[in-house]
Amino acid sequence: MALRESMAAARQRRKFRIRKTVIGTPERPRLSVYRTNSHIYAQVIDDSAGHTLVAASTLTDGLQHEGHKGNVDAAVAVGKLLAERALAANVKQVVFDRNGFLYHGRIKALADAAREGGLDF
Repeated sequence: MALRESMAAARQRRKFRIRKTVIGTPERPRLSVYRTNSHIYAQVIDDSAGHTLVAASTLTDGLQHEGHKGNVDAAVAVGKLLAERALAANVKQVVFDRNGFLYHGRIKALADAAREGGLDF
């Protein structure tokens, strides 16, 4: 049990260290990614106004019936959907916030899919 607590504490330390420098502005909002074992969530946030501009996750209506949600394919689908919605909301540039997670696997797949979808970061 202590190992799980130390892993969570390490992620929190990484998260706070990242958030000191990564700040979303109206011109360049923050793309925040959160993952669980079952799902992945992403949202584009304007920190100065405190509003979420665009959001997508594996729980989104268009993605709910495509199979398992905790894999790289689901992360790619969420990244493409998020990029499509962000471009529709006139957001072209974002700052990537990996939220303390390692830039590997599903986090990297979502970021690459968002880049391919037209977002610049």
